Amino acid sequence: MPLEILTIPCLTDNYAYIAHDGDTGETLVVDVPEAAPVMTALAQRGWTLSHVFLTHHHADHVDGLDLLLKTHPAKVIGAAADAHRLAALDLAVREGDYISIGSYRGEIMDVSGHTLGHIALHFPEAKAAFTADSLMALGCGRLFEGSPQLMFESLTKLAALPAQTWIYSGHEYTASNLKFALSIEPENARLISRGEKITVARQADRPTVPELLSEELATNPFLRSHTTEVRKAVGMEHAEDWQVFAKIRTLKDGF
Repeated sequence: MPLEILTIPCLTDNYAYIAHDGDTGETLVVDVPEAAPVMTALAQRGWTLSHVFLTHHHADHVDGLDLLLKTHPAKVIGAAADAHRLAALDLAVREGDYISIGSYRGEIMDVSGHTLGHIALHFPEAKAAFTADSLMALGCGRLFEGSPQLMFESLTKLAALPAQTWIYSGHEYTASNLKFALSIEPENARLISRGEKITVARQADRPTVPELLSEELATNPFLRSHTTEVRKAVGMEHAEDWQVFAKIRTLKDGF
């Protein structure tokens, strides 16, 4: 059976994700901004939680964990590098480690930049990557701890995944990210088309994530610092790619 993945809106603009393997019943939640929506989704489907995966320590990704575990005991997985800022971990992982949900094997990726110790989880067979606040829909996370070069390296790793990978990011920031992306590439036809779909989705209160990596590669300015169009837009035709990325991040911070 395919890995079933649910997008769970939490708080005002966060997402948790539930991944369920129908053959074994194993069920993973990625981040717990708040417990109630996750518990409701589990109850509606009669699923038993087996694993919790924490991408990073920020409160809006972990605050619901204690309440969730009181009624849904599960193995908690997080980054070894971030263990001192997370709840007690049953499994501390590093880049290159793997976890299994049923028959699906997920690879741990270090995507530091937004925070140090931020990790992502990639399931190749399910064509899914849970990226939280690293690669986001039409954006990337603010650099609270890492350098621009470190975040650029993390995004480069994610950009190298198969183009048909679905990117499950941590927030519903897509509409605001769209405005910034259009300020960089106002004539990008793929971006304009995507923007029309985003507007329709948000008017209907539908999530804009997940999205295919192929779409991010074609429209997300933070993945396009190598392109002539973006370099010209920020006046950095001859700079290193990571320097162009740094400029884009600075522009977004002040947008």
